[in-house]
Amino acid sequence: MYDLVILGAGPGGYTAAIRAALKGAKVAVIEEDTVGGVCLNRGCIPSKSLIAGANLYQKMKQADSFGIRLSTPPQADWPAMLGRKDKIVGGLVSGIKSLFKGYGVDLYNGFGSFRNPHTIHVQQNDDTELDIEAKNVIIATGSRPANLPGLMLDGINVLSSDHLLQLPALPQSILIIGAGVIGCEWAFMLGQLDVKIEMVELLPRALPMEDPSVSAIIARELKKLKIRLTTDTRVEMLEPSPSGLVKAILADGQAVETEKVLVSVGRAFNTGDMGLDSVGVKLNRNGSIAVDGGMRTSVDGIYATGDVAGKSLLAYTAVAEGAVAVDNCLGQKREVNYLGVPSVIFTQPEVASVGLTEEKAREKAEIAIGSFPMRALGKAHAEGEIAGEVKVIGDKKTDKLLGVHMVGPHVTEAIHTAALAIRQGLTVTELGSLVFAHPVISESIMEACHNLHKMSVHLPGQR
Repeated sequence: MYDLVILGAGPGGYTAAIRAALKGAKVAVIEEDTVGGVCLNRGCIPSKSLIAGANLYQKMKQADSFGIRLSTPPQADWPAMLGRKDKIVGGLVSGIKSLFKGYGVDLYNGFGSFRNPHTIHVQQNDDTELDIEAKNVIIATGSRPANLPGLMLDGINVLSSDHLLQLPALPQSILIIGAGVIGCEWAFMLGQLDVKIEMVELLPRALPMEDPSVSAIIARELKKLKIRLTTDTRVEMLEPSPSGLVKAILADGQAVETEKVLVSVGRAFNTGDMGLDSVGVKLNRNGSIAVDGGMRTSVDGIYATGDVAGKSLLAYTAVAEGAVAVDNCLGQKREVNYLGVPSVIFTQPEVASVGLTEEKAREKAEIAIGSFPMRALGKAHAEGEIAGEVKVIGDKKTDKLLGVHMVGPHVTEAIHTAALAIRQGLTVTELGSLVFAHPVISESIMEACHNLHKMSVHLPGQR
């Protein structure tokens, strides 16, 4: 009998397996597809590999501004970019398998389902079957791209982000339905690679979960790439056009024709055919698995982590949740602390945030706001990327730091200084008094903190 069996080898599952093995547990992982899950194989890593290529291509097109003369114009080789992406992914997948082997984690390639709370039936990919016994089970089966009625994915013309990662050639034009994180990341990537892009968003702005100031900057940068963003409307239907393109009919009566369509409207949870009902695991209304703060389900000895638990659909929170689930499986008592978890979005410029938006902060306290534009920062000019700003939100009475919102180069790295400050309950003054290195993008956090108190030495008009 195993101390722990984990269903799914995505970020939440594979890290939980290794952590449990490091603590001396006997561990098995059941994975139907490839270890690493969506993040490594169809999400975080492959998309960021392609984004890095698109960003480099854009830089090369602007080489003259850096004093560099290219003998020939740069060309984007999409198949070669895919090849680089596949090589990176393959190396990291092999690394996880090696870690499993080194730490004695047994990997079963197949689909796992519950016979009872402590027995997992494995339909292996080689068509053999077996049952394995477990003292504890962690469900880490993740999520998949969601469909919308009338916008069914066909993998040929109507695509998910999974399909785009395998597209043999770039389309000349694409309609992106949904201007959330995935939609915006793909819009900037493809826009930099000279694809003509239309975007449609049901809500009033792009990146609707971010602070409105962030959305405004991103909308402006989309416009610079000649990407047309239509908000407050939806796509009613898709149909083939006489020209061989895909015709989208919008709710406001507009018709948009493009070569391909990307549907990026959210995720659906992978809970089907696992026998959850038969063992009494309760689901939330949205189809995710109901868990408490310790990632326990409604059944003793069964836990869930990552997307399928529905609390936070991020690879890095899945890792944190998996660690808590492992500790609870092995007799400790822990709960996940989501305070100070940052959001990072790999648009161009990048977006990063932590804590409360201005709207949410105003519901809780009287607030003060400081901001600092990237164009006032020396390092941003050196990088040739001056778009964006940092916004700091503090409690006007206590000076407690409530939120930080960043748009600009490398902000996905810089945000962690602010994340730690919020997690530790620091004030705006305490964060601003940290001695930052120079010249770095992180200085913008310090300057925004100083601006909240009207004391930024690099901004005019604060008296």
